[in-house]
Amino acid sequence: MSWVVDSTLNWFQYAIIKLLKKGHVPKHIAFIMDGNRRYAKRSNAKTIEGHSKGFDKLAETLQWCLDLGVREVTVYAFSIENFKRTEEEVNGLMDLARAKFKRLIEEKDKLNEKGIRIRIIGNIELLPSDLIASFKEAMHITKDNTEGFLNVAFSYTSRDEMVETSRILIDGLRTNKITNEDVTMDLFDKCLYTGTSPEPDLIIRTSGETRLSDFMLVQSKSSFLYFCHKLWPEFTAWNLINAVFAFQYDFYTNEMWRADKSKSLTSAGEAFVNELYSKRDEYIANPQCNLQHGI
Repeated sequence: MSWVVDSTLNWFQYAIIKLLKKGHVPKHIAFIMDGNRRYAKRSNAKTIEGHSKGFDKLAETLQWCLDLGVREVTVYAFSIENFKRTEEEVNGLMDLARAKFKRLIEEKDKLNEKGIRIRIIGNIELLPSDLIASFKEAMHITKDNTEGFLNVAFSYTSRDEMVETSRILIDGLRTNKITNEDVTMDLFDKCLYTGTSPEPDLIIRTSGETRLSDFMLVQSKSSFLYFCHKLWPEFTAWNLINAVFAFQYDFYTNEMWRADKSKSLTSAGEAFVNELYSKRDEYIANPQCNLQHGI
């Protein structure tokens, strides 16, 4: 299935979304796409077929988010913990990622026409070299797009992200690029894999589980959490509409949302962050470049 699909909303769903857009629409929605394996088991299909159906649902959901006016989407595609699954399933997931990112690269004109930028977040140096190359190419060919952002968390856990971010800051202190006074929570946030993104307003997890499973633990401190009982391949536009409605109700009744969330850095901290982002950009642009820390 294509990464870029036509909207599947019916006229009534379009009307509801038009009403939702008159309220506060989340700028950034993150999805924990849970339930692919259970869907396959219930359908008497191979596990990898459940994951493939999950990708098809991702493409459809991304279009619904565009219809809503959501500017940024992050999806939890592959946890570092997933490497502990059977060799057959891990290899199948790697092959599926290869196929889907090959398709993405082939569809670069469609992505660029819509202005969608692809970003991979995670410790991708743990992945096969050919998949790393595909990820880097996908990020490079969409790097100038600014209309919307899709962050794919692959080879990711939040604890790994925090460890890698701590190492980045330790390196900065060791090389005297920053001092103890420059190290703040705001600087830590800016050095995360998601440093260029706003924190997610809304996090949706499917399948009925009510855990974050090591996903965006730092970034989710103010996020509205919505747990849906549908398995991910069965997720519908109505489920997304209900989640956004619940978010909007919370937004207008909870004063926390009106707190100042801007981040303040020292001049040394700002320079350090800019250098870090430049290194990440170089890593994406240069096929031969390796990165000590995750992206």
